[in-house]
Amino acid sequence: MNIKAVRGTKDIFNEDAVKYNYITEIAKEVFENFNYSRIITPIFEETALFKRGIGEGTDIVEKEMYTFLDKGERSITLRPEGTASVVRAYLEHKIYGNETLTKWYYYGPMFRYERPQAGRYREFNQLGVEVLGSKNPKIDAEVIYMGYKLLEKIGISDLRVEINSVGGKETRIKYREDLLEYLKDKKEDLCSDCQTRYEKNPLRVLDCKVETCKEIVKKAPILTEYLSKEEKEHYEEVKRLLNLYNIPYSENPKLVRGLDYYSNIVFEIITEKLGAQGTVLAGGRYDGLISTMGGKDTPAVGFAAGIERIMLLMDDKKIKKDSIGIVWLGESTSDYALLLANELRVNNFEVYIDYEMKSLRAQMKKIDKTNTKYAIIIGEDEVKENKVIIKNLKTGEQTEINRDLVCEYMKGEINEI
Repeated sequence: MNIKAVRGTKDIFNEDAVKYNYITEIAKEVFENFNYSRIITPIFEETALFKRGIGEGTDIVEKEMYTFLDKGERSITLRPEGTASVVRAYLEHKIYGNETLTKWYYYGPMFRYERPQAGRYREFNQLGVEVLGSKNPKIDAEVIYMGYKLLEKIGISDLRVEINSVGGKETRIKYREDLLEYLKDKKEDLCSDCQTRYEKNPLRVLDCKVETCKEIVKKAPILTEYLSKEEKEHYEEVKRLLNLYNIPYSENPKLVRGLDYYSNIVFEIITEKLGAQGTVLAGGRYDGLISTMGGKDTPAVGFAAGIERIMLLMDDKKIKKDSIGIVWLGESTSDYALLLANELRVNNFEVYIDYEMKSLRAQMKKIDKTNTKYAIIIGEDEVKENKVIIKNLKTGEQTEINRDLVCEYMKGEINEI
């Protein structure tokens, strides 16, 4: 029986697993440097959470959720995104009673039934941050800055930030009325998805990627012209801070994001290296979501990024750590080599050693296939004299040193430990 991974899912191993680990390790370091702590939420939740949190008129809820009845006849959904679960945890555990500002980060698998394409899967991994409890524009700017610096530290270049403000609830109600009026005579020319959005979520028409829709909305009313004085001041302050932080950005008045809960600042970090679907990281403010889900009116902002999409943009050379290969010659050298390998490992070196006795040539050939810069060669003479031979495989240079000095010597040669 030939069973394969379900369409839209994939196994992550070897080089991809190295990339995945690298991304999550860098994310953890960056986020914790900004005083965020990790939250781990369940992979499945009650379906009502996502219907209420994401919005029933969204593509995610209508078309993309993996929903099923469990044995108790409860409607359960595999989480399609992270924010709704984070807000549920925030309310359920009454975090607001213990602290005025909550800063969380997360990473893990999400699930959406959509057409698989480069960097997009039905089971995908996502990382993100959520800040709950502050409407200060300094927080918006911090979140955007942190997302940009995260991608930069991972090694991704050619990035640009697009930002917009979609205003608060009252602003969007008035804008929605004028947008519907503008689109009314053009509805039949919209794509089938946007004809549905016209009825349920017309702002989504603004960022449709279909060319005919893009042409239609070119002369649509501009959302930022509807902002209140307070909303405009917030938007201007975020832009001022991005300039202060030297983050390159452009304003995109058609940017609205795909989820109902967004308000005020929305943003995307984009690269041209992924073609038309070039968004790598995106987010915004969602000041009304917590009250929608039964809590007090609480401001919040965050972002999310697909780990698989980041992996597509990575340069392998940036993530490989120099490792050490140990070559042992003769059965009497085996224990000596194994003890040295373990000592190096507990000192945070990556070590390769073959467990079967083979010739020097065979072991060196195997080492050449790994990311190894140094080979430590141990023969019977080295064991007798308590020494090893260290060979730099890039230069061919060989050094004989006392076995007890190997760790200190390698610390001087390899910096990534």
